[in-house]
Amino acid sequence: MVMTTTTHATGLDIFEQRACAILSQLKDNGQLKHLQMIEGPMDATVRLRGYGEVACFCSNNYLGLANHPEVVTAGLEGLKKFGAGTASVRFICGTFAPHETLEHTIAKFLGVEAAYTFVSCWNANEAIFATLCEPGDIIISDELNHASLIDGIRLATVIKKGLHKAIYKHGDLGGLRKQLEMARMNPEVTGCIWVVTDGVFSMEGDIADLPKVRALCDEFGALLVMDDSHGTGVMGHAGRGTHEHYGMKGKDIDFHTGTLGKALGGGAGGYIAGPKKGIDLLIQRGRPTLFSNALPVTVACSANKAIEILMKEPLGGGRVAKLRDNVAYARAGIKKTGFDVLESPTAICPIIVHDTAKAIAMSQKLLEMGVYVIGFGYPVVPEGHARLRVQISAAHEKSHIDKLIEALLKLKG
Repeated sequence: MVMTTTTHATGLDIFEQRACAILSQLKDNGQLKHLQMIEGPMDATVRLRGYGEVACFCSNNYLGLANHPEVVTAGLEGLKKFGAGTASVRFICGTFAPHETLEHTIAKFLGVEAAYTFVSCWNANEAIFATLCEPGDIIISDELNHASLIDGIRLATVIKKGLHKAIYKHGDLGGLRKQLEMARMNPEVTGCIWVVTDGVFSMEGDIADLPKVRALCDEFGALLVMDDSHGTGVMGHAGRGTHEHYGMKGKDIDFHTGTLGKALGGGAGGYIAGPKKGIDLLIQRGRPTLFSNALPVTVACSANKAIEILMKEPLGGGRVAKLRDNVAYARAGIKKTGFDVLESPTAICPIIVHDTAKAIAMSQKLLEMGVYVIGFGYPVVPEGHARLRVQISAAHEKSHIDKLIEALLKLKG
């Protein structure tokens, strides 16, 4: 009797074949992303490996504070005084004085009772629902909310069995009302109703109608959570965020989440801000802060200085006013090129081109003309909705924006 052996492919073999197939398909479809290497500080222009100095229109550095001398100096002083890392989570030995200072500054800036920082806003959005929601609650979310909110909600419903979720079409207040009515009639919803929205939607560049969302929350006794990562420092006469744009106060939003990695210094880190009892509960039970190192102190110092700079500027003036002027100038210029740009008062100007491969190819052509704009397609945006996302900064001068417009005209022609 002859014994035969069957050779099975190893897990590594299967994985490599699968990965190669996906990467080859992306390359063949013109959808393969390439990392660009920046060899200097983030500013209105950046030094890009292989391209030299290019005008940067894809950064979240909305107020131009990422390379501000005072912000850089604050970070360096924090590094010298407190060292390179916290080497611990917050509740053990990872809470340093600059964390306390920054959290007080954030709470003051937003006009709420308290704030707590995380290493990223992704971590903050991962923490808030899993910590504060309980079985019998329901979370109602705008369909175009940021991926971190979507994943945070998904995680919470896995961790907390009996926690419900629902989705309403983007910006559809009638749809939100319907979900709220259904939640009130649902016998399984015995606790809190949470309504969750971005302030500024990162891919569309549009904003939530917060006064009407707030009114619906009040009508149905719901809590309102807003991620304003792209609105903080940008919207409102003092840059407080999307709520200020509408003349609302910070306390009109039950819980704010946001980032320190965009307008507020552009370093890293995120936060949750709102009622002190909620923040206290996050300190006690928030897994992303209980099991992950604290925000590096040098980043906390830089971010705090960035907010201080913003708070000292004249109301309706300074960097926020310059950004608003730059946005108006850029949007008018883009329209003149004949491209379709989504209407919005924000610094995000999406030019819709529909096809992902086309968006990536256009991005490359712009780069060759010295203009750095990224093309976004699936899975970042739905199939057929690919776009060039142009982002404006207070650091830009009219000459930078003119260069963008000239490059778009060449691309169009």
